[in-house]
Amino acid sequence: MTEITLREAQEKVDRWIKKYGKRYFNELTNMVVLTEEVGELARIIARTYGEQSFKESDKGYDMADEMADILWVLLCLANQTGIDLTSAFEKNMEKKTNRDKERHSKNNKL
Repeated sequence: MTEITLREAQEKVDRWIKKYGKRYFNELTNMVVLTEEVGELARIIARTYGEQSFKESDKGYDMADEMADILWVLLCLANQTGIDLTSAFEKNMEKKTNRDKERHSKNNKL
């Protein structure tokens, strides 16, 4: 499997939407879909690593697939709102580094 950048992933999603999806769902719908997908991942994590047990209806879920669903909708939202996730991610990493470069190493709770 070939690795792709965030920018390439955004472009790939855009091409798919234009070819198969007719159009993007509106931003509000995609936000709700993103929330649904995060909830599905939360359910799997709660049952895999938490104290809850799996129900029969939970057994078909795949954690990697749920994470990919979240990424898909996030890429859709970025595309339709004009956000370059590559730039946004780089800026976010810089912000976190400047803010937290010593914070965690000095945290006695960790």
